[in-house]
Order: sequence, then C-alpha cells, then structure tokens
Amino acid sequence: MGEGLRTVDVARDSGYSVQQVRDLERLGVIPPATRSDNGYRSYTPLHVQALRAYRGLAGAVGAVEARRLLQELRTAPVAEAAAAIGAVHVRLARERDEALRAQQALRAIEGETGAEGADSEREGDAMTITELAGALNLRTSTLRFWEEEGLVTPERVTSLRARRYGLAAIRAARIVAALRAAGYGVPAVREVMDSLHRLGGPEETRRILSRRLDGIAARSVALLRAGADLAAVVTSAEGPPATT
Repeated sequence: MGEGLRTVDVARDSGYSVQQVRDLERLGVIPPATRSDNGYRSYTPLHVQALRAYRGLAGAVGAVEARRLLQELRTAPVAEAAAAIGAVHVRLARERDEALRAQQALRAIEGETGAEGADSEREGDAMTITELAGALNLRTSTLRFWEEEGLVTPERVTSLRARRYGLAAIRAARIVAALRAAGYGVPAVREVMDSLHRLGGPEETRRILSRRLDGIAARSVALLRAGADLAAVVTSAEGPPATT
C-alpha cells in the first residue's frame, strides 16, 4: 500500500483550506485520519470524496444537517443510506412544487383582482370564518392566528363579534395559505403581504417567489454534483462480499 495523502493534498483535491480540512475532521464530517510514525495525518482518497460530498450536501440542506447526514451515511446499510439521500431529493422536489403552486395561486388571485371592479363586492361574496377555513382546508384557529399576526384582517359584525371575510380578505387568506404551503415562515409571509399593498407589490411578490425557485434549483444542482462522491461514501461502509 502506498503512502497516504497529506492534509495539503486533501485540501487541494477537495477545494477546502488546510484548516477547514482539520476543522471538518474534528466535526466528524470525515473519519479521523490515521497518524504516521512521525505524527503527521495520513488520509485516503475516500476522505477527499467525503469532503466533496459534504460540500454538495451542505449546499442542498445546510451545513448542520449535512454533517448529520454524512455521519449517518458512513455507517448505515446501503439501502438505508440510499433512502436518506433519496429523501433529500424528494424534499427539494416538494419545495419546488409548493413554490410553483404559490406562483400559480398568486397569478390566479391577481387575475381575480383585475377582473373584479371596486364595487363588485356583494353580501353573498362574504364568508364566515368556518366557511373560509373549510374552503382553504384550514382550522379556524389558523385564521385567527393569521389575524393576530396581521396577515388577514376580517370584518367584524354583530354584537357577538362574529368574523365576516369579504373578497379582499378572502384573497389575502388564499395568498397566505399558498405561501405557508410553500414553506414561508410568518415573517416572510408578512413581507409578501406588505408588498401587495405597495405600488408594484405583485411584481415584488413574483420576484420573491422567483428567487425561492432559483434557490431550490441551486440546491438541487449541488446535490446532483455530489452524487458520485456520496455513492462512494455510502458504499465504503459495505464489507467484503459474502462467500459461500
């Protein structure tokens, strides 16, 4: 067996600095290097592949989850490791589908807004909180929470303070529902909703959704680039074939 790779060799081949290689070894991203008689670290090509796999995973799911996944992939049976990687692909595809649905919802709502005149609201167009929750497949408590957060503002009528949602509130609730389904947190949804009330708001909202789709695409490409290196990490855990 030939000599192992030095830290500087691993850094050069993986695209990380020497210090980053040492830090990632300490964090468990790669297995501990062996030590030569003179105390220097000695690595293998698998260490380089693990670092490149980490780069792709970190681009797809973030550094913290990438570290956890790599530690799992190095020891899990191949079937389980492959399933874990497949789950990341599925998650990214789901996020993309949800963002696309949010775009479609926004386009539909913008179309309704353009088609409806300022005086088109009629008494029959309004909904109670139960009716709106049912139409959006939500709990009524969710609509109340959105109201508390200033995302959807209903009208209130009767001495019992029953909620009544007019066309504007219904449209707002549909946008909020679409954005929440696309993975936006409340602060981000508030940013979108605020943009709808500013001049050029819908265009800004489209840009926000477009940036999200671009980000998902970049994460997907990072995961694809890591493919061969991830496969090497996964199969490295296999023992020698069973003999008969």
